[in-house]
Amino acid sequence: MSTQPQPMDTARSPRDGLSPDCPVLLTENLVLRAPHAEDIDAIAILANNPSVATMLSRMPHPYGRSDALEFVRKSALGGNGNCVYAMTEARTGHFVGCCALRTHSEDALPEIGYWVGEPHWGRGYATEAAHALIDMAFSTRDIIHIDARCRITNPASRRVLQKSGFQHQGSCMVNVLALGATVAMDRYRLDRRTWVSLINWSARPGGMSSRRAGS
Repeated sequence: MSTQPQPMDTARSPRDGLSPDCPVLLTENLVLRAPHAEDIDAIAILANNPSVATMLSRMPHPYGRSDALEFVRKSALGGNGNCVYAMTEARTGHFVGCCALRTHSEDALPEIGYWVGEPHWGRGYATEAAHALIDMAFSTRDIIHIDARCRITNPASRRVLQKSGFQHQGSCMVNVLALGATVAMDRYRLDRRTWVSLINWSARPGGMSSRRAGS
């Protein structure tokens, strides 16, 4: 991760719908920006997959275009969390998934979440987006740690968290909307001290870097 975001000359479009606390984020392969109306069809197609929905707590299944429309609408109003991003490929602009930084109450510390559509699995997009979101959170906010959860049956998500420096904190039971049931999830936490020790990993082989647009 890098704490030295590089500015861009391109002005931020008003339709990005982002507050100063949620800037556009650029990585090597991705642009993270607010969900747009143009994303609705892609969101509906990629999210309507039980392999995605059953790994998340709040995604319904089946997932239709009306669900995607409501998701984009609520994201624009801040109803889905503090910072909700559409992951798009930097080269093509194609929507590939979502990531978010959320708090569940005024006093709660942020929790990171992400999902990637199945056709785009195995490309490192979730890890790349997580690194950028973590860098932004620790660089711009006075927080001591970031939390995360993943189903114990989701090794891919667990690898993303481990590669991002998160440490296992135990397990909990969480309701999964798509299943209509409560399932076991692992809890993870990344503290600021650990993040500081990792911010230079972009200089190492296989490291990632992130940049903020409009900085």
